This record gives sequence, C-alpha cells and structure tokens, in this order.
Amino acid sequence: MTDAAIRPEIAEIVAKIDALRPMLAAAGRDADANRRIPEESFAAVAGTGAFSISAPTKFGGFAANTREAHAVARAIGRGDGSLAWVDGILDSGAWVLSLMDERAQQDVWGGEEGLNSFISIVLATTSNAERVDGGYRVTGKWGYGTGSMNASWSLLGVPLKNEDGEVVDAGLALIPTAELTYEDNWFVAGMKSTASVMQVAEDVFVPEHRIFPLTAAVEGGYLGRNDEASYKTVFVPSLFMKLIGPHLGMGRAALDYVIEKAESKAIAYTGYEKQADSALFQSAVARASVRLDAAEALAAQVADEIHGGGEPDFYAPYGKRIEMRAKAGWIVETITDIINDLVTAHGSAGFADSAALQRIWRDQATAARHGHTLAASGFEAFGKVIFGREDDARFVLPIV
Repeated sequence: MTDAAIRPEIAEIVAKIDALRPMLAAAGRDADANRRIPEESFAAVAGTGAFSISAPTKFGGFAANTREAHAVARAIGRGDGSLAWVDGILDSGAWVLSLMDERAQQDVWGGEEGLNSFISIVLATTSNAERVDGGYRVTGKWGYGTGSMNASWSLLGVPLKNEDGEVVDAGLALIPTAELTYEDNWFVAGMKSTASVMQVAEDVFVPEHRIFPLTAAVEGGYLGRNDEASYKTVFVPSLFMKLIGPHLGMGRAALDYVIEKAESKAIAYTGYEKQADSALFQSAVARASVRLDAAEALAAQVADEIHGGGEPDFYAPYGKRIEMRAKAGWIVETITDIINDLVTAHGSAGFADSAALQRIWRDQATAARHGHTLAASGFEAFGKVIFGREDDARFVLPIV
C-alpha cells in the first residue's frame, strides 16, 4: 500500500507496531486457546496510540483518514488478526464518538484516562429504550461485543421512540461498560481471542447528549459539527472500510508465513526438498502476491474516494456508496481466496495447532462473514444500481 496519504505521526505508530510483530505473533496461540487477547499484547499496542488515531486532535488524537486507519490495522493484523479486528472496532467507536455531542466526547476523553478510554460499538438495535425526562432508560442485549472487554464505554444500538412510544428511528447509546454486564457466549471457530461477548443492560439511564440518531447520520446529518476532514465523510462507508485494514494485515501475514517456510519445507511425495524450488509453488505465491497488492490498491482507492469527498455540503449519493460497498466486498472475498490458495500451497502442515497459518485462516474466514462487507449483497445491490434499479438496490442494502 502506498503511503502518500499517511502522515509521519501515523507512520511512526505503524513502525512501532511492526517492531511488536514477533511478540504479537508469538502470543497469538495462547490468546486463541484462552479466548482473550493477552494484557501484554493489548497494552503494548495501546501504548503506540493505535486505538485512538480517529479521535479529534483537540483531545490528542489524529482525526485519522481511512488510509491511515488501514495502515495501522494492517500492521497489527500481520502479527495478530484478532487484535487487528479489535482495533478496527475501537477505531470505529472513536470515530463515531467524534461525530457526537461535545458533551459526550468530554464524558469519554475529558477524564483521567483521556484517549485510553476506549469505545466499542454494536449497531444492532437488539434492545428497548424508553424515553424519560432528560434521556432514555435502556434495557437489552447486544451480541458480538468486540472490544468491549477492553473498553470503558460502548456505543450500542437502540430504537428511538416518539412521545407516543412509536419507534421513529434507530440510534446509538453511549454507555459506560461499568454499567453493563456480559454473557460469555463467544465460542467460535475463528477470531476467538476477540472475546466478542454479549453485552447486557438492565434499565440503564442514558442522558440525551449520549444518544446519536442513525438515520440522519447515514445521510450526513453530522456534517459541519467538526471542521476536521475525517468527520465530513460518508458515514457507513467510513465504518465498513475501517474493517478492511485487518483483512489486509491477515492476507499479508499468510503470505509472509508461506514464504518464510518455503526454503525449509519439502513438497510431500515429490522430488522437491524445498517448496521454493518448485515452479508451481513459485507461481502460486507470485499470484497471491499480485492479488494482495491489487486488494491493497483498491482499498487505497476507496479510502481516497471517501476523503476526497470531504468538501463542505458534499455527501456521496447512495449509488456511489453502494459502489464503495461492492468494492469492499471484493477486497474481503479476494483476500479469503488468497489465503485459501496459500494454505493449499503450503500443505497440510499448516493445519497443525502450532502453525500460525491455520489461525490466520480461521480468523480471516470468520471476519469475512461480517454483514458489513459480505460480497454477495454488495454485488447484487451495485448491479441493480448499474441498471438503474436503485429502489431495488435499497431493498437489498437500505442502509449504506
């Protein structure tokens, strides 16, 4: 990935993470088995400032652009895909909070923890919110609470109601994790150490200034509140593109692993004592390398489109946002195929519990099924847009 849009301050964070890569990779096996990111790994990456790059500069953040978010998550993903996924979620939480009421930002970043007060986010409105004087009382359960075990706050989806109790919108409620409990139901094939547990709220009061309406946000209703360019971009594409960086890192990690082992690993039942001597193996690795470069280039292109539109009163129309969504799906699908091909090229040894490759394969395959970046729905909706059937596209993906 080119670094033309990456500032020196972010490049320094990436360099610090690169230096941590051997430690992150070594800790990955135990993290996977224990279903928790080791405190040492999390603290080391947090110490680089990685999780708060999208916070506003007035609080000490960098108001990062999408390419910068990709660079940081990609660097983490080359060491530990699960930790990179947590980074993508915490980075999303920081970015959304930056769009909210100034009082909400002060609540989170104005205290002693400052930027070390991290925010997880779950958009699903699997809850009930009753309007009361000064805000809402919220009760509900939210699955896939990635990052919540390491966060001080959570942004959680809630239905917003009018005075008659009718649901008129969806929103996000900013709640301290100290006021939540959790159910440990995260028993999965991949992304095990993300500890994406279910969060639970029981009649929690949320003041009005900590509520963020989503319908207006999807259409750019927050534009103009913050002068920094990062906060004048399209809402949903900015969020789903933050989940692309971990995939780029895991794809690169798989390629790194297969290349590293090729000089010492034979090809079973052939005369090749080194995989690296085989023309077929060389071709497989070359193909994977080129396709990964293409995925990174397309990710950079979409990132530039998102931030190139950050002009006053400009907001990319639905059709353009759907195109971004389709491209995001292609990137994820392509990286899934790349890793599958690399696992095949490397051979069955890659499935050993001790092999990092099978963990990369499982983590990325699990993350690839996230609804925000599924290729099939993105391609279907974009195909309808191409043929002038935008209403039909909105049935497939109404919120983009």
